[in-house]
Amino acid sequence: MHFDDELVNELNLLVKFNLDSIQEGIKIHHSAEASTRAAAIRLFDKGFITQEDGGYLTELGRELAELAQNSITLLTSARCM
Repeated sequence: MHFDDELVNELNLLVKFNLDSIQEGIKIHHSAEASTRAAAIRLFDKGFITQEDGGYLTELGRELAELAQNSITLLTSARCM
């Protein structure tokens, strides 16, 4: 199994959410790249976000966003144990 372009786009969108506040969502504008708009629709269809154009993270979406953000932190850290 590997990360294809669609999964990477979904992960990139998930890491844009601010996890410090459940009251803060995102809005994908019609002028955004087609790949970003498509990623938002897929995340909505999978139940990770509340609207096709962003909205808020669902409970499951928040867990996934935390994992994605933690993965980036670990993978980009200068030294892993």
